[in-house]
Amino acid sequence: CFRALCCKGPPPPRPEYDLVCIGLSGSGKTSLLSQLCSESPENIVSTTGFSIKAVPFQNAILNVKELGGADNIRKYWSRYYQGSQGVIFVLDSASSEDDLETARNELHSALQHPQLCTLPFLILANHQDKPAARSVQEVR
Repeated sequence: CFRALCCKGPPPPRPEYDLVCIGLSGSGKTSLLSQLCSESPENIVSTTGFSIKAVPFQNAILNVKELGGADNIRKYWSRYYQGSQGVIFVLDSASSEDDLETARNELHSALQHPQLCTLPFLILANHQDKPAARSVQEVR
């Protein structure tokens, strides 16, 4: 407040943080980022390669690299890890047992990756509104 009253200059720049968002196809990565950016939920298309979104908050900006989760794309995830300062891992808590096991394997692989193993992880169990959704205890 004081700065705005006495100094007519622009406000100080907000810090920016680079994050990577990963998870299997259909887990809700694109929907999550669209919601955080206040974009319309209509016409959301699965990411086939990668996309980058700047998610603005009052005190910071998150530059999020969302990586597609298809089988043929996951093997390239590690090429996009460099420079990341945090990880968002999205999983579909209502997915099949096979898909949940695949998601577990991908999460464990990311947790052990040299460029990610020291970074903060947010693990989001998405689709909790679906009848088949598992609890946090069941997802572990």
